[in-house]
Amino acid sequence: MSQGFPLLILALGTLGGVWFLAAAARKQVADAKGSPERSSLIHHHGDAPRPNMPGTEH
Repeated sequence: MSQGFPLLILALGTLGGVWFLAAAARKQVADAKGSPERSSLIHHHGDAPRPNMPGTEH
């Protein structure tokens, strides 16, 4: 076993762990929004803004 092999396993495991945590966070946000789609800023950049949620008018 070369000396770089355990380091490679650690690096790939770290990347896999970060990917898993990012996917879990994205799922949590999608579940909270009730929609897995991205916000309208990402999908329709430059369009009219979404209406305010009820009770948030200033």
